[in-house]
Amino acid sequence: MIAIIQYNAGNITSVENAVKRLGYQCKVTGNIDEIRQAEKVIFPGVGEAGSAISYLRERGLDKIIQSLTQPVLGICLGLQLMCEHSEEGNTQCLGIFHTTVKRFPAKGIIPHMGWNNLSSMKSHLFEGANSKDDYYFVHSYYAGLCEETIATCDYLLPFSAAMQKDNFFATQFHPEKSGSVGEQLLYNFLKM
Repeated sequence: MIAIIQYNAGNITSVENAVKRLGYQCKVTGNIDEIRQAEKVIFPGVGEAGSAISYLRERGLDKIIQSLTQPVLGICLGLQLMCEHSEEGNTQCLGIFHTTVKRFPAKGIIPHMGWNNLSSMKSHLFEGANSKDDYYFVHSYYAGLCEETIATCDYLLPFSAAMQKDNFFATQFHPEKSGSVGEQLLYNFLKM
């Protein structure tokens, strides 16, 4: 079973529908035992970092996420919460990825919303993808480049479009909203 973590964030239903379209059983849950026992875990989200991390901490989900040993995929806010710190609400995050989340500079249109391609893709997560493929983004904050960066995107500046450390994977873009290329990435994760 695939567990999709239920917490104080949006966009969970579209992730659930995408997983089901790929033929996998999944459950949206905030239950610690169900998350721990899942074959894979997806940590999606759209929302504000401070309130989301508070919700996770109040329910003990922060410690559970950090301790997971099965494949975990963070999406959008999920990626940001897996970093060390976010400027959004001056939020101390989960510290899985060793980088800081910052607000895009005011010199461009914020949020970064729409389709963009990736470069420097280096992970089996991107099997079947190429640099001409576009993925769907919507975010005002970005994770800086670091040793865990496995794909980059350039919008006003280069940032981490995807990250990986051990069993933890994350994308700033929304694979569930990125058409066939996003579906391929989700499939690559789910078949691990």
